[in-house]
Amino acid sequence: MKITGDMLIGASAVRGTDATLRAFDPARNADLEPAFGGGGAAEVARACELAEAAFDDYRHAPLETRAQFLEAIADNITALGDTLIERAMAESALPKARLEGERARTVGQLRLFASLVREGRWLCATLDSAQPDRKPLPRSDLRLQKIPVGPVAVFGASNFPLAFSVAGGDTASAFAAGCPVVVKSHPAHLGTSELVGRAVQKAVADSGLPEGTFSLVVGAGNAIGEALVAHPAIQAVGFTGSRRGGLALVDIAAKRPVPIPVFAEMSSVNPVFALPGALAARGDTLAAGYIDSVTLGVGQFCTNPGLVIGLADPDLDDFIDNAAAAIEKKSTQTMLTAGIAAAYEDGVKQRDASAKRIATGEKSEASSGALPALYRVSAEEFLAKPQLAEEIFGPTSVIVICRDEDEMILVARGLEGQLTATLLMEQDDVELARRLLPVLERKAGRILANGFPTGVEVSYAMVHGGPYPATSDSRSTSVGAMAIERFLRPVCYQDLPAALLPEALADDNPLSLWRLRDGQLGPN
Repeated sequence: MKITGDMLIGASAVRGTDATLRAFDPARNADLEPAFGGGGAAEVARACELAEAAFDDYRHAPLETRAQFLEAIADNITALGDTLIERAMAESALPKARLEGERARTVGQLRLFASLVREGRWLCATLDSAQPDRKPLPRSDLRLQKIPVGPVAVFGASNFPLAFSVAGGDTASAFAAGCPVVVKSHPAHLGTSELVGRAVQKAVADSGLPEGTFSLVVGAGNAIGEALVAHPAIQAVGFTGSRRGGLALVDIAAKRPVPIPVFAEMSSVNPVFALPGALAARGDTLAAGYIDSVTLGVGQFCTNPGLVIGLADPDLDDFIDNAAAAIEKKSTQTMLTAGIAAAYEDGVKQRDASAKRIATGEKSEASSGALPALYRVSAEEFLAKPQLAEEIFGPTSVIVICRDEDEMILVARGLEGQLTATLLMEQDDVELARRLLPVLERKAGRILANGFPTGVEVSYAMVHGGPYPATSDSRSTSVGAMAIERFLRPVCYQDLPAALLPEALADDNPLSLWRLRDGQLGPN
């Protein structure tokens, strides 16, 4: 499939004339062909108008049609083969194996949502029978289902050109809910985005769905994204990126005449609590695993463990020594974009002014990029310098040394909201872990034991979210089956005639759903 540099507005390929953009190869420090035509408010308006026009037809399409549509996207992405992987490698400097794994995850989550659509449990079909003889007042017939909120805007992420981009989790879950999607391509992945966008566009056409079910817009700067969030047709936003970027979109959405939710994943340092029993039993192994996690993907994961908290004792000293030795063997690697690399360099310079750097990675002449860095501070210093708890996107982490358990609890309580929190523990650490757990439940969306947080399973139980500033809405997740809930809202139908009831709420249950009828859950 040829990359043309066009936007995809409904069924049409549209050449933007507001700006000229080029993707960039960070490994070769060179622009990539072709040039892309950036659009503006007019193209955004056309995409949003098409999405609004498509909404009712798409949401009322049979569930099987919607499920097959998601599977068709997965098949079309797979069919792109090496063309997709090679372009993504050129635009991101990510290795082939990583991108092949990310493609598998992207395809897998599309298929997961297809299965979820068929199952129908997300409709939350609920029936409360009329009680005309109830005293002192009768009860009406009441029935509830969830419906899609409307067209959704999705922003491609910098660090996942496939799994959090054009056909990533936000798009898949919005499609599953019954929402048309308008995607803004990330400027670092223009070619990759077009290839995937054409795979989605083809699936729309082959499934017989209205053309406005999907559009892909491209633009320079922030204006096109701001116009997208501000457009009255858009009813929700999915975003993965910086805190500054996410909050800017939240602000735009809140100031609309009709405000809408922005589900923004923004920043997290993912604290790891290294408890004494675990360090005594296997501190060397844990130190190696920790540094591998910190430097994985050049530290460009939102679940990167940017903080380790331990109790002062000889085993923690050994852990620190082993971690320092491990990071000194890690060499510089090219980051995703020049902007991310510059932000990382600036971040570690600022950290050098606040904390003691105890180890630095090995500078490689073969590549210019992020140099891994490890720091240590006392809990007292950490609590006095809030900047040490801020995320630096890249291969760096801080080890915080606490005098005692009470100080460790104090550090935990002072943390901002996080995507993850980890307990490295043995059986004799259970009492301390029990003290920490209630605090961590209030701080994080996912709590791990004896693992490291990099790597997010796409499943029914996964939560990839957390309290602010990890996300803008702690009640949601951007990964896993529950992600569909972001793009649904409940509607109650009171005393509607049978001829007007949605299929999910019909007496004869034509969709064969498990439903809650008069408080009893079953296929009724």
